[in-house]
Amino acid sequence: MARSGIQYEDVRRAIDLLLQQAESPSVQKIREVLGTGSFTTISDHLREWRTQRDENRDRPMSQEIPAPVESLVQALWQQAQESAADGLAHYRQEADRKVEEAKALAGTARREAEDAAQREVALSEHLQQAQARIEEYCTQIARIEAERDSARQRETQLERQTQSVEEQLQRLQADNERLGREHQASLTRKSDEFRAQLAQEEQRHEAAEARLMKLLDNARQERQASDKQQLQRLEALEKRTADLDARLQQARHELADEQAKHRETGWTLRQAQDALKQNELKAQRVEEALNEKHQALTATEERLRDAEARLAQAPLPPFVY
Repeated sequence: MARSGIQYEDVRRAIDLLLQQAESPSVQKIREVLGTGSFTTISDHLREWRTQRDENRDRPMSQEIPAPVESLVQALWQQAQESAADGLAHYRQEADRKVEEAKALAGTARREAEDAAQREVALSEHLQQAQARIEEYCTQIARIEAERDSARQRETQLERQTQSVEEQLQRLQADNERLGREHQASLTRKSDEFRAQLAQEEQRHEAAEARLMKLLDNARQERQASDKQQLQRLEALEKRTADLDARLQQARHELADEQAKHRETGWTLRQAQDALKQNELKAQRVEEALNEKHQALTATEERLRDAEARLAQAPLPPFVY
């Protein structure tokens, strides 16, 4: 129980004096204002004062307050509430607008990234098809080169056969010359004796020479025909090789175009990713601004509550203690 030395009214007047000085009432400060009193008694009266203040917080001010002061306080209170509501509504509208803009930008960037990914997949498939065509062209070129090598081998065999025929012809010519020399020697020795044999030998020699000339002509004709056929085959092979080279060059140009498109798509995708990151940063900044505004609003509400408490506990001008 509180002692009778310090009364509740004394404590209340000390609290009003501290509030006028914008100081928070405490047991120590009240005792310094009063200059006496036990901490227990002051603490009990302070607790009672706080209880009454909490009970009378939402009640209208006493009729003892002058009407002009009461009207002024109510007008100030209404104006403070309207200003706080207007500021809060404006902050909320601005924050909602910025959040919607950030969401729209993020959605646009996400759609652009998805479109770029789809284009990249399509280009990858087209590039794989182009690579398959190039592999097919390479296979055809390898087959044509194999045919060309085979034709060259056949040409080499024909040249060897022609060379063999020419060697045989040279041997026959050498034999013919040798027979001619032997024949001339025999004619010298037996000119008179072997005239008939000489005629026979000459006939046989002419027949052999005719056969040799015929074989030579046939070999030359066969060689010319073979050379002609080989030349035609080589021209056909060269033409096919030129066509394949042209097709291969076209395929390389197409591949280069596809690679350029692929690089352009990659660049577009990187731009979309950079834009998405920027939008995320913008959204983060908007969220931080909202948090700051929310903190400012909370501080404003606390100041309003403090002002309300001060207005509720403000001393009445007509009363003198």
